[in-house]
Amino acid sequence: NNDRMHAENGKAVFDTNNAGGILGGISNGNDIVFRVAVKPVPSIFQAQNTVSRKDGVYESTELQIKGRHDVCLCPRIVPVIEAMTDIVLADMLLRN
Repeated sequence: NNDRMHAENGKAVFDTNNAGGILGGISNGNDIVFRVAVKPVPSIFQAQNTVSRKDGVYESTELQIKGRHDVCLCPRIVPVIEAMTDIVLADMLLRN
């Protein structure tokens, strides 16, 4: 994450953006870069022990998924990440 600096036309300029544009929780003027991890859709086809509730009483039961119920997150997750990024950045701007 070490970003070296040099002077250019009387201004401080970073040689790299290894820190992703944030140093010590403050934007350093570079592009903000971050990574996102998304967990896989949890549908698995192994039988699972669980409980069901009937008339207010829990009973042990087994659940096994049949068929395909997985959603395709790829087209849906990008707008969610963009929106959350905008919300966080706006929140930080309002804190100033």
